[in-house]
Amino acid sequence: MAQERTERSGPGGDAGRAPWTPREDRGPVRYGPPAPDPGLPVLPELAGVVAAAAGRSEPEPTGGSEPLREAAAAYWTRRGLRGGPECVAAAPGASPLLLALIAAHGGDVLTPRPCPATWIPQARLLGRPAYHVPTPAECGGVPDPYALLETVRRVRAEGGRPRLLLISVVDDPTATVAPPELVREACEAAVAEGMHIVSDETWRDTLHRPHDTVLLSPAEMCPDDVTVVCDLAGALTPSAWPVAVARFPDTERAAVRHARTLDILTALGALVAGPVAAAAAHALSEPEAVTARVRRAAALQAQVAAAAHRAVLAAGALARPPQAGRHLYADLGPLRARLATRGVTDSLELEEYLTERLGAPTPGGHRFGDELGALRVRLGTGPLLGSTPEQQMESLTAVEPLKLPHVARALSIFGTALDELR
Repeated sequence: MAQERTERSGPGGDAGRAPWTPREDRGPVRYGPPAPDPGLPVLPELAGVVAAAAGRSEPEPTGGSEPLREAAAAYWTRRGLRGGPECVAAAPGASPLLLALIAAHGGDVLTPRPCPATWIPQARLLGRPAYHVPTPAECGGVPDPYALLETVRRVRAEGGRPRLLLISVVDDPTATVAPPELVREACEAAVAEGMHIVSDETWRDTLHRPHDTVLLSPAEMCPDDVTVVCDLAGALTPSAWPVAVARFPDTERAAVRHARTLDILTALGALVAGPVAAAAAHALSEPEAVTARVRRAAALQAQVAAAAHRAVLAAGALARPPQAGRHLYADLGPLRARLATRGVTDSLELEEYLTERLGAPTPGGHRFGDELGALRVRLGTGPLLGSTPEQQMESLTAVEPLKLPHVARALSIFGTALDELR
């Protein structure tokens, strides 16, 4: 697909700017979009923990050491999800953990549309059928309950076995938070149809307005039917240190799936690196330095994401107001005619065009399960915080970060790239 597009190029942008040419290395197989960049340096306290553990020679056990699992269990207990370390499993990142979880459950997989970019590839790698379910207008991450029931009915009529529903209450890519009533209705519908739920809560600690946003985990509603997954790179650790944890229900059936998950992680050799495990356990214990960084980062992202959202709307595009994370999901459909004059007719070409214009990854909606012809894209806000650790720290500590010269300049470039499409 990408090679076909290299034979034609857009007519160019502003005067004096080289014509945009699609790249050859953005095929759907070998290119996977990175998670939204935090745009902040590593917390010194966590770097110190990694350095202190760098001399460890023994590997972590499959599923994580007891200190790591105890820290994860305590982290969830503080959020109202009680359980012991025996109900926890850790892996070197969300992708191998999700792969093991899908493999440990039989049947077909259902996901909302759009969904995180890593979900569908895991199911396809296992040869499992995966079906997208539309989300309601107000948010992403959780399927519309009626559409979910209709999809289950259709899949069964075609001979399928829908057994696993993946959802994200705090969503990537849409940066929205699903309202509790929607979460309840969707989960109750899934459980009534005999499905198990995997709730990805990677972004739950990145709420832009935590005191004004009601966040309810599906595990609070259906404790025996929900496995919770958290990639610590969402808020607690750098993305360069891959580690994710899963919390299983405290039931006999879940214990069997937990054991099966550990078997699969063992077969994959998916072990958390010892120094990373030490840092993850420290971060999960939430000392003051970690919680202060999380709060400041979320408050900073709230301001920058709101400014980016205003720029998207000012350009005539559409986007739901971002409520969490360090990204937003824009629909440039209203700018289709202008984009077409530049050789951009689908989300793959839009991805390549904006990545070049903005100088940062801007994965198209097709990466998240949306139609290729829909002109949607995930826009990260981390790159707007500065290009050096010094600028990023200045952004983090500033009272009015939007007035900093490097932030204002980055937002101006961001807005101009969109505004020229009007």
